[in-house]
Amino acid sequence: MPRFLGRPLLRKAWLAGALAALGTSVCLALDINKASEADLDGLRGLGPATTRLILIEREKALFKNWQDLLARVKGIGPASAAQLSAAGLTVNGQAYQAGRR
Repeated sequence: MPRFLGRPLLRKAWLAGALAALGTSVCLALDINKASEADLDGLRGLGPATTRLILIEREKALFKNWQDLLARVKGIGPASAAQLSAAGLTVNGQAYQAGRR
């Protein structure tokens, strides 16, 4: 293969892979107090009805922590909180920790 063809393509492939990896890691964290409806709907484990409940409660007041979220949004319990946190959802930048008050 001619030198002028191989190296630029290799560099482009590496750059594309690096940007894809960076984009994935940046998108993993999603704070519930800042997320849009589309962002929340895109999370596995949240459906449109629960997303609407989150947005309604968030309009009243931002969520203080995970316990506040669990207390105010019917349908989100400890198991689903753990699943949502594993998918990248945070409350004020904090991941869910079971048993934490």
